[in-house]
Amino acid sequence: MIETAALITVFATLFVVIDPIGLVPMFVALTRGMDASERRSIAARACLVAVFVLVLFGLMGEAILGFIGISMGAFRIAGGILLFLTALEMLFERRTQRREGQKGSGADPSVFPLATPLIAGPGAIASLILLTGQNGGDWTWVAAVLGLMILVVTTVFLLFLTAPLFEKALGKTGINVITRLLGMLLAALAIQFIVDGIADLALFAT
Repeated sequence: MIETAALITVFATLFVVIDPIGLVPMFVALTRGMDASERRSIAARACLVAVFVLVLFGLMGEAILGFIGISMGAFRIAGGILLFLTALEMLFERRTQRREGQKGSGADPSVFPLATPLIAGPGAIASLILLTGQNGGDWTWVAAVLGLMILVVTTVFLLFLTAPLFEKALGKTGINVITRLLGMLLAALAIQFIVDGIADLALFAT
């Protein structure tokens, strides 16, 4: 029998790490100028891909990284570098310009950076690996952890659907300001990923 307190702790951990509320303005900035149907498609695709990635790593995370020969530290650094490049695009409007030049090409931000590393980022992946490994990897416990993760990602999807209201409240000028502000915050988050990865690898340990 799994204790309710343990499940609440798991849910709270995943909610804080994935941060559904904090992802909404990021989603607005990344899907700026798109209509409601495009946003719904991107939101659904991003959440489905994120769930797939998190389930995969929750079940076989350490084995996958170990088989490929990738440490969690290296994974964090790579994710941080990619996220930093996205932050630069948001700061200098390159993302909007490129998207306008790619209309009809099927390019969208659902897989990167929304699904990973924003929803299913290094922190979420590491948390899933650690949480599913508790209680001796009991399958009932693993299923419960994965179910709670899906609940958190479903919350992300539902909040993404509120993006038009969020955008309408801010207006075009507000979105411009928020996009650049989030670009700065995303750059800081990317650097934090890199710093955490370096710490994990103990590259500068004496």
